[in-house]
Amino acid sequence: MATAVETLGKLERRITISFPLTEVRAEVEKRLKVQAKTAKAPGFRPGKVPLKMVAAQYGYQIETEVLNDKVGRAFNDAANEAQLRVAGYPRIEPKEGSAEGILSFDATFEVYPEVVIGDLTTVEIETVKAAVSEVEIDKTIDILRKQRVHFHTKGEAGEHGDGGEAIAANGDRVTVDFVGSIDGVEFPGGKADDYAFVLGEGRMLPEFEAATVGLKVGEAKTFPLAFPEDYHGKDVAGKTASFTITLKKLEWAHLPEVDAEFAKSLGVADGDVAKMREDIKVNLEREVAGRVKARNKEAVMEALVKTATLDVPEVLIAQDTERLAEMTRQDMAQRGMNVKDVPFPPELFKDKAERRVRLGLILSQLVNENNLQAQPEQVKAQVEDFAQSYEDPREVLKYYYSDRRRLAEVEALVLEENVVNYVLGLSKTSSKEVAFDELMGSNAQA
Repeated sequence: MATAVETLGKLERRITISFPLTEVRAEVEKRLKVQAKTAKAPGFRPGKVPLKMVAAQYGYQIETEVLNDKVGRAFNDAANEAQLRVAGYPRIEPKEGSAEGILSFDATFEVYPEVVIGDLTTVEIETVKAAVSEVEIDKTIDILRKQRVHFHTKGEAGEHGDGGEAIAANGDRVTVDFVGSIDGVEFPGGKADDYAFVLGEGRMLPEFEAATVGLKVGEAKTFPLAFPEDYHGKDVAGKTASFTITLKKLEWAHLPEVDAEFAKSLGVADGDVAKMREDIKVNLEREVAGRVKARNKEAVMEALVKTATLDVPEVLIAQDTERLAEMTRQDMAQRGMNVKDVPFPPELFKDKAERRVRLGLILSQLVNENNLQAQPEQVKAQVEDFAQSYEDPREVLKYYYSDRRRLAEVEALVLEENVVNYVLGLSKTSSKEVAFDELMGSNAQA
């Protein structure tokens, strides 16, 4: 038996569940008899253990199971009868002051909120667009060349030349010994032998690189270096050290020519440079399209958050907070970090969890009201689009369609795209051109 639903807050509700103690005892006895048929104990054959011994061994466990079953069933029946959409799980607590022979429990829970989405035709959304030009293709080729760089001793003649005068310059790879001290005392991490780095890449502090430029092999230089206040080494942050650096080896960078051999190294079998450039363009356009879509999706999601009115169930925020914390823990563990004793305070994830839950409720409302569910042909088209960038598209199709969870991830992407297209179709949109570098440097996520 359940009482009427009590309203404790905007979303919080309570139901009191009661049933006779005799019902619980009868069910416990019934289950004990079933357990006794297979129970084992020293000195008894299986199934011949006295019921009292079975009760002593399994009674508490079975009684707990019976109570959980009865309370859970009674709560579900009461919630269904009251047509409540329960968010998360109820908090079940024994109720004091029950009549003799009656067990009572309070089930406190939250319900899903009413989601009110504002007039989308009045919403203003700025979308972005970007293009891939020959400049971006050339930049990408330069990056690919640098990934395949070869270093040669500077000043020595070779098949690619001598690299010019044997003086350290930006772009050269230098190998140095260095030692640093503060107030005449060496400090941990301030000394190294045969340390190699490429000048101009920003791997070292600017003063360090500036002191190295212009040196010849065998030359040394002593110079002051002021560590920034926010330097990662707290012992030296904000302090000025004296460094002595000795150049031991100097190499110049030989970048491969953009020719047939270079094209072949990128997978163009016949070495056609024009085809290589077209392949790079296609890949860049695919990446740009993905970044543009992510930026525009974020703009739509932000607009929905601002225009929708709803109360977010705390229980769902708590669940998602735990989920985000666990995901972070697993990610750090996979990166080789020891997270066994690392605390993950809930407040680090709560804001993000609240937004995720809020968006989820808004999207669910939009999808159900406007039939925006992912259709099979849309899911198939999305998987086929994924497959285009792989050598064997059939394996990609098999990968997704052989696992329902993977397919569900694609369905979620399609559903989000349906929502984005629906909102953009109604709202007042404007578009701005975004520079390629700005777009590729962004990391928009909903």
